[in-house]
Amino acid sequence: MVLGITSGAGKAEIKKAYHKAALLHHPDKVAENERAEAEVRFKSAQQAYEILSDDDKRHLYDTHGMSAFDPSRGGGMGGEPDMDDIFAQMFGGMGGFPGGMPGMGGMGGMPGGPRGRNVPRKGRSVEQEYEVTLEELYKGKTTKFSNTKNVVCQTCQGSGGKPGAKAHDCSQCGGQGQKNVLRQVGPGLVTQETVPCGNCQGSGQIIPEKQRCKKCKGKKVVESKNVLELYIPRGARQGERIVLAGEADQLPEQEPGDIVFTLEEQDHDTFERAGSDLRAELKVSLVEALTGFNRVVLTHLDGRGIQLNVQQPNGKVLSPGQILKVPGEGMPVKRSDAKGDLYLVVDVEFPEDGWLKNDAALQKVKDALPAPEKPEQTHEEVDEVEVEWDADMDDFGAGSGDPRAGGGEWEDDDGEPEGPQCATQ
Repeated sequence: MVLGITSGAGKAEIKKAYHKAALLHHPDKVAENERAEAEVRFKSAQQAYEILSDDDKRHLYDTHGMSAFDPSRGGGMGGEPDMDDIFAQMFGGMGGFPGGMPGMGGMGGMPGGPRGRNVPRKGRSVEQEYEVTLEELYKGKTTKFSNTKNVVCQTCQGSGGKPGAKAHDCSQCGGQGQKNVLRQVGPGLVTQETVPCGNCQGSGQIIPEKQRCKKCKGKKVVESKNVLELYIPRGARQGERIVLAGEADQLPEQEPGDIVFTLEEQDHDTFERAGSDLRAELKVSLVEALTGFNRVVLTHLDGRGIQLNVQQPNGKVLSPGQILKVPGEGMPVKRSDAKGDLYLVVDVEFPEDGWLKNDAALQKVKDALPAPEKPEQTHEEVDEVEVEWDADMDDFGAGSGDPRAGGGEWEDDDGEPEGPQCATQ
């Protein structure tokens, strides 16, 4: 069923299309032997509506297809319906809403695109992590790299054989072009997934050796090298996906897949990031904490020195752990000229032992600092005790078995320590 909604459809039309698609696939509206499949497609229609009725999710789908929501999806494999096929039913395929979006080249250009007549399948995309520094994310980065991929052989037009060559079914996949393999996803855990057959390059057919194309040796594809450019915009974030559309391997009767880079932000020695804000320690001496200062306190991600002129008004002092905010000195916000804020956490560095050389210097410090407040309580008996410097809190309650001891774990209501536990073997 094609509902024919146009690219300019509003949310009301999208909702109407969803209701029709949901009715079409409702499990109660089909025969009993078709209910299992109908239920899966009904839930998929719900997911399609959830994506297209939300502006942010719709933007992700327009940009990356269903891979933006679940990179592990196999494009409808394993008995699940192709989500883009659901979109095609709701919005009319190539002429409908998602396929008409700029830069997508129609529904066939999306991962796991529809398998309609004369619409080539989308090849498998290549997922890869790409490490970036905080400086690169702050300033943006463009890098070029050499890429080697398979493209359809132009000598045989992807047939793999000479003119008139006759093919037979691949012995490894039985002519299916794909086969089920087991993939380990954790210790002792495996999952089954369907992948293209490597022996026949996913075609299901094998050309006899004497009838094979001399250029590709019957493989139907040949290697091709090109130079690609990876652009990382200013303000990009951890986990963001950069898609190079159509730059992965190509197979006959398929559109080439994409190369997808997932950004991995490296730890930084000075800054911590949260969204568009930055955090750093501000180390000040005791004198600066008490009297103020005017100096460069750190080097920013673009190499600039950040100078603070901190003069304590009305005798105010900086305390350990106090937060100073510098507006507009955080990370850039993508697609805008705005920036987040920089949060500085004060760390007061006290003088080393023995910095007071004599009693006269000690008395000057006492005279300059405010006198301690006298205790209001009085005691009938007072003991003057000795104190041990540089004690270790790990010794607090050590050996007592009390979970509140230093380095111990608190117990929950059932008496079991919180946190991960070893499984019984």
